[in-house]
Amino acid sequence: MTAPRPNKPLAMIREFHLADWFTLANAICGTGAIFSTMTYLQTGEVAHVYFASTLVFAALVFDVLDGRIARWRQNSSAMGKELDSLADVISFGVAPAMLGYGCGLQGLYDRIILAYFVACGVSRLARYNVTTEEMSEGGDKVKYFEGTPIPTSLLIVGLLALAASFGALHQDLWFGEVRLAGFKFHPLVLIFAISGSLMISRIRIPKI
Repeated sequence: MTAPRPNKPLAMIREFHLADWFTLANAICGTGAIFSTMTYLQTGEVAHVYFASTLVFAALVFDVLDGRIARWRQNSSAMGKELDSLADVISFGVAPAMLGYGCGLQGLYDRIILAYFVACGVSRLARYNVTTEEMSEGGDKVKYFEGTPIPTSLLIVGLLALAASFGALHQDLWFGEVRLAGFKFHPLVLIFAISGSLMISRIRIPKI
């Protein structure tokens, strides 16, 4: 008689720490923000832009809490760190880019810059993980990180929500529209380019 096989999904769930559930809540909020943006594109109801913006803010709250809980309970794990990075990519990388697209940054050059922004966010998180591992092996605590943290994209989300409150969406976007080589370009998208570039810069950000 063979022994019963362990239920792998349940076994994985049992490995989750309390902080990991807050990290998953972060990812769920980011996913919800993407869904709200898609609903806005379908219905045109501006309320969904506000819903998306609020969910990104909620994701930040969960992101802060998961770190505090991990330090409080002193039970952080390698899986938790990977979960955190993946959740941050969704909530502070993909979701803001989708919101920008939904608000009218839909030209060819806009999409290239939005993709660049997400790629910068992914690169920033990868460098964060590598830096943390290197410093931990040396036995010293990390005093600073290079590049602005990806959650700073919340500033862009706030700006888009403000634009929505003024009705500055799509053809009424702030700074208008430019045509370059026959393709649309909205100067407002440059805030994503700046944010992404700061993430992969060598600017030293003290660890709080």
